Amino acid sequence: MADRDELRTQLHDAFEGADYPVKNQMDLVPALPNGPATKFEAGETSFTAMEMATRLSGHQEFPYEDADSLVDDVMVGLEKEDMI
Repeated sequence: MADRDELRTQLHDAFEGADYPVKNQMDLVPALPNGPATKFEAGETSFTAMEMATRLSGHQEFPYEDADSLVDDVMVGLEKEDMI
């Protein structure tokens, strides 16, 4: 089971450095410490940014003006895709 608070913190930390507004997923890559290979882990849950992007493309509504709104949508998408 994923620790949702830990995961939210990791996502926020990873995406807060993006150059907002971001217009698509590719705008987020430079902010990630290991690019698409950046791994997010919480509890028994683990996935890379690339895996997440592939599964969540239909759950995001770009552009995003800040990390908080992006992470909110990512968390909803992760739940809907049974990733957490």
